[in-house]
Amino acid sequence: MIQSLEDVVVCDLTQNLAGPFCSQILGDLGARIIKVEPPGGDPARAWGPPFWGKESTLFLSANRNKRSIVIDLKAEEGREVLGRIARGSDVFIQSARIGVPERLGYDYESIRALRDDMIHMSISAYGDRGPMKSLPGYDPLMQAFSGVMSVTGHAGGPPARAGGSVVDYGTGMWAAIAILGALRTRDRTGEGAKLDTALLDTAVLWISYHLMGYLSTGQVPGPMGSGLGAIVPYQAFATSDGDVMIAAGNDGIYGRLCRALELDELADDERFATNPQRVAHRTELIPLLEEAIRPYATSDFVELMQANSVPCSPIQDVAQVAVDPQVAAAELLVSAPTPEVPDYTDVALPLRVNGERPRGESTPPAAGRHTVEILEEIGYSPSEIDRLIATRIVESA
Repeated sequence: MIQSLEDVVVCDLTQNLAGPFCSQILGDLGARIIKVEPPGGDPARAWGPPFWGKESTLFLSANRNKRSIVIDLKAEEGREVLGRIARGSDVFIQSARIGVPERLGYDYESIRALRDDMIHMSISAYGDRGPMKSLPGYDPLMQAFSGVMSVTGHAGGPPARAGGSVVDYGTGMWAAIAILGALRTRDRTGEGAKLDTALLDTAVLWISYHLMGYLSTGQVPGPMGSGLGAIVPYQAFATSDGDVMIAAGNDGIYGRLCRALELDELADDERFATNPQRVAHRTELIPLLEEAIRPYATSDFVELMQANSVPCSPIQDVAQVAVDPQVAAAELLVSAPTPEVPDYTDVALPLRVNGERPRGESTPPAAGRHTVEILEEIGYSPSEIDRLIATRIVESA
């Protein structure tokens, strides 16, 4: 397939998850990513177990289609190496704490001095203003601070974070979207851009309707398990051998659910005739549905719901997802064997272009695997490369 970003070079200084996921998106779309790692490599490489081969599976999930060079940016000569990489790049991404880029010379002004049409993306925890701007941040801190954890879990239970790193991955997506927009603008005007996004920005967006509900009513939402305050029935129900999720998003679906369960009296009950009425009478309706659903085996219930056009899904664990026929048909799990990991498989980008999923050519690299190759490309001689390695300005795998 056509790689829409094949003429774009990205210098990626980010670590952990949000920034690397951003650059992986760009790499899947064809951009050439140079991953600049600190001595010892991206700390996320050690985030495990689980490990696959020598690397954390969390690291592997966000670092395919990249080349890795390890540079000591605390050394002046290391910063000179970074400067050469930046001059040849179209996009520069960094995620250091406020003040670090300025001290090490890769803030927007410093990088723009090297290339005035540079697209410079900064990813931070709390943004570049406000009393918390200098604080470090991770996904669960943002889920806690933003209110995401306050509406996750079960009423009366302890705080719970969302099971996936939704703030990190979401921030990576927003960063990639901003970069794509800036590239389009540069195509028209020739001008670069100073971009920034923050984990907090993403976390607050993820609860936007909860915040708007509070602003409109003054009522503070709390955790509702699998349910949703604004729609009923819209939650999980136990079966005889598992659990299912039902999403009755309108009155017609609710009616079909009741009739499929031979509960015509609930379909016709004035207390449950409209969604606002069902929300008001949630505690009366849900036990009646629970009683009717519990005797069914999960597979039989899902089949019944599908036959009656009621949105429903079994609640699957990761092992079930890995072998699910729909996941296989969607080509979401892609085999990419390597000498180190013969059964290596990762998760595809969740979009298609002309019927094909964008995908680059390489699995996540070892730290410093491409150090020598990249130094050669930016003009260092063999003797200079040997000296940089010997003095530990750079590291090579």
